[in-house]
Amino acid sequence: MAKNKDKQPRVQINNKRATFDYELLEQYDAGIVLVGTEIKSIRAGKASLQDAYCYFSGGELYVRGMNVATYFWASAWSSHEPLRDRKLLLTRRELRHLAQAVKVKGLTIVATRLYISDNGYAKLHIALAKGKKEFDKRATIKEKDIRREMERGE
Repeated sequence: MAKNKDKQPRVQINNKRATFDYELLEQYDAGIVLVGTEIKSIRAGKASLQDAYCYFSGGELYVRGMNVATYFWASAWSSHEPLRDRKLLLTRRELRHLAQAVKVKGLTIVATRLYISDNGYAKLHIALAKGKKEFDKRATIKEKDIRREMERGE
């Protein structure tokens, strides 16, 4: 008996721009501290990672620019702010490693994917990334075009 057939499809919100603008070096899965209406909006697929990036404040990692739309059925007093900064949950060792890596010039932490895990928690897939130059972006586009042409030919 398959479990997944009874349930609704899993939510996966991707940041396609991150893979185009950055070269992803290391990837991590982080938990997110959310309020009640935020998780309901994410489960409804009403979130965006378009301009999301992570920063350190007081030794803790936060995500900024992640837009979680207000929940339609929430009352005015129980609703959340869509663009607030949200704390990320990682192990102490991972936080130390990322903090040291970000101090290196040219490295940043970007949010690449937001999803609901098997146990029902919202997880943010983040990556330590290095910005691509303009010619790197052109090479990426060229590779995609070649791959697409190869698939059409077969």
